[in-house]
Amino acid sequence: MKRAALFLLTATLIAADAPPYQSSPARLAVVETRDWGPWGGPFRAKLVPALMRDFGERYIYAPANAALPPPTRGEHRVVFLGDSITDMWNLSSAFPGKPYINRGIGAQVTAQMLVRFETDVVALKPSAVIILAGTNDVSGFLQVETPATILANITAMADIADARGIRIILSSILPVNDYTDNARHVVKERPPETLRAINVALRDLARHRGYVYADYAAPLADKRGLLCAECTGDGLHPNSMGYTRMAPVAAAAITSALRSSAPRRDHHRGK
Repeated sequence: MKRAALFLLTATLIAADAPPYQSSPARLAVVETRDWGPWGGPFRAKLVPALMRDFGERYIYAPANAALPPPTRGEHRVVFLGDSITDMWNLSSAFPGKPYINRGIGAQVTAQMLVRFETDVVALKPSAVIILAGTNDVSGFLQVETPATILANITAMADIADARGIRIILSSILPVNDYTDNARHVVKERPPETLRAINVALRDLARHRGYVYADYAAPLADKRGLLCAECTGDGLHPNSMGYTRMAPVAAAAITSALRSSAPRRDHHRGK
């Protein structure tokens, strides 16, 4: 009895000293060393605590989504999903009378758009979605991604749309430039060769799956392949001239997508 009691006491003490089971490795302790500048630094400091509560920032369009009625019979609603480039695009001015819904949020990355895809796209019951995303991922502003993971996030959004019968338009990432003082950092943060490589992958994905591809880069690029000087004021965001050049590309892509048959749910599995 004494031996049994001693064994039980020893086992209990060992168990008490043993660390709790955990499958995952320890988290990294990250020390921010990058200088985000006088605007980017304060913006990130303000944004990060909010993202800890709602990474996808679904709250931003929640009231507008709740107030939006279902599409009427015969209405071909199109949702424009993206970051600040979409957010700053006045769709009612560019496409008067069209039932196009802007769901762009400045500074967002593809992982955030994936999180809010159900609430900001699927729940609105569109006929098509046009996805313009990836430039912020390349800069590493909120999320460190690679071209492969950017493509994976966009592919995941397309998978959701496919499953819900929503036609898909994939858009090329816009070129950038460093032609002015306030654009000096843009090309460094978003290397043109990286943007072009992602666009090639997006075009290939669209071709393979039968999606429509909206090539904004072609009408916006100058002879050097950078964003034309007259199309932007900061080397990154289009101005009125830039959006004027983008509008016909989007219009043609939407027309093509709406003419196509409903997406097949099995084509992304190679069937």
